[in-house]
Amino acid sequence: MAIVGAVAVPHPPVIVPAVGRGRESALGQTDGAYRQAARCVARWHPGTLVVISPHAPGRADGVQISPGEAARGDLAAFGAPEEGIEVCYDGALRACWLQLLRQAGLPAEVAGREDKRALDHGTLIPLLYLRRAGVTCPVLRVGISGLPGQTHWQIGRQLARAAQQCGRRVAVVASGDLSHKLKVDGPYGFAPEGPAFDRQCTAALAAGDWDWLLTVPPAFCRRAAECGLRSFQMMAGALDGLKLDAQCLSYEGPFGVGYAVAVFAPREGGDAFVQLARLALEEFVRTGRQPPLSAGLPTALTRETAGVFVSLYRAGRLRGCIGTIAPATASVAQEIVRNAVLAGTRDPRFPAVGEAELPELTYSVDVLGPLEPVAGLQQLDPRRYGVVVRCGQRRGLLLPDLDGVDTVEKQIRIAREKGGIGREEGYTLARFEVVRHR
Repeated sequence: MAIVGAVAVPHPPVIVPAVGRGRESALGQTDGAYRQAARCVARWHPGTLVVISPHAPGRADGVQISPGEAARGDLAAFGAPEEGIEVCYDGALRACWLQLLRQAGLPAEVAGREDKRALDHGTLIPLLYLRRAGVTCPVLRVGISGLPGQTHWQIGRQLARAAQQCGRRVAVVASGDLSHKLKVDGPYGFAPEGPAFDRQCTAALAAGDWDWLLTVPPAFCRRAAECGLRSFQMMAGALDGLKLDAQCLSYEGPFGVGYAVAVFAPREGGDAFVQLARLALEEFVRTGRQPPLSAGLPTALTRETAGVFVSLYRAGRLRGCIGTIAPATASVAQEIVRNAVLAGTRDPRFPAVGEAELPELTYSVDVLGPLEPVAGLQQLDPRRYGVVVRCGQRRGLLLPDLDGVDTVEKQIRIAREKGGIGREEGYTLARFEVVRHR
């Protein structure tokens, strides 16, 4: 999974004590929820944060992605110059995303030429919370545009594709306040649409209701003077199709502006096979020990046996792969743990995975079905079946549905070469199916 989760968060400078000077106490619920959301992001171990900010550079007719290798900003404009932060940008992900956007005909550009651009407060406030939670990975900052919500959603879709192609674990941070028209004595006054917008928007965030985000009438939004909708729309595009648990952690509006904090986390158990592989390798690399199996794993992991291959990828390229044709342990779960550790530490084609690489790895877990003898090539299909080529004690295996392996002849050749079986030697064939988890 390239997009590991997302948060929708506000950006009131007053929540920072150096700016609020006591007024931040009115945002106690928001502060607590913000800290909780930041801890969630830290648990996802992202390799890159993509921050969508309404206050980042933007144009009416397209989005702008911030340029350069790094950027810095502080809250000097709000009386707190000591509250600053510097980030490194993920240039490879930016280039891939921009290329996909242009191929799709979506309006986007890299804004400006400076390597050091002042970060806006819509970016700074979330990053300050995330840094305190221990999230220090590279960042991409993108602004919003005046284009329709569907366009922002499509831009988010291309972000998910770019993350997949680059092999990045991306967490999306959708920065945005809600209505600015909640109180007569507030800085922007009152409109009936203000509270109505906030009720509907927080309900949509809590339910993961992307349809509402994309179909809410623009005139209603203008009268409510909302800030974050287009950030949320782009986030929704990035999350489209993922199995997520949505939760709105808090909502407050003490100063006449609505502030909501929502978390969109990977659904527990949705990718249990991949989660277990990741946990096993990360625990081993960091501590030298394999983790114990936790209670509550699906019965398909604990009560069944099978051969399992665990493949690791970094930046879209293979980083390790080890597996078993037949079960070598008492359960699929134990097989995954064993082979995940071996894939990261014992694949002879690669050096052992280091701790710094862990956030950048993606995983694929293939659970093998039984071997079936093959009488002829017509019984093979490289998309559906893996193949085992055997000659005496030597054998070579190739998994099904691999990029670039589109003919039976190529599949057999690669498997034969992996087994050290010569072209002129006799061999037998067997096929198998897999259930692939990513």
